[in-house]
Amino acid sequence: MDKVIGKILLTFGVLFLIAGFLLYKGIKIPFGKLPGDIVIKRENFAFYFPLATCIIISLILT
Repeated sequence: MDKVIGKILLTFGVLFLIAGFLLYKGIKIPFGKLPGDIVIKRENFAFYFPLATCIIISLILT
């Protein structure tokens, strides 16, 4: 049990280091503006559904 928790914490630590490095270097990831994200704008209405972004994040987290 302790080894499993240790591996999980180590994995999250590495992921946080990678995310921190990317944010520190200012690398822009175009989440929300990818081809496949649905945007409909009218006079008084805006609909936004980030379909491609949701799929990519789901694949990364799986």
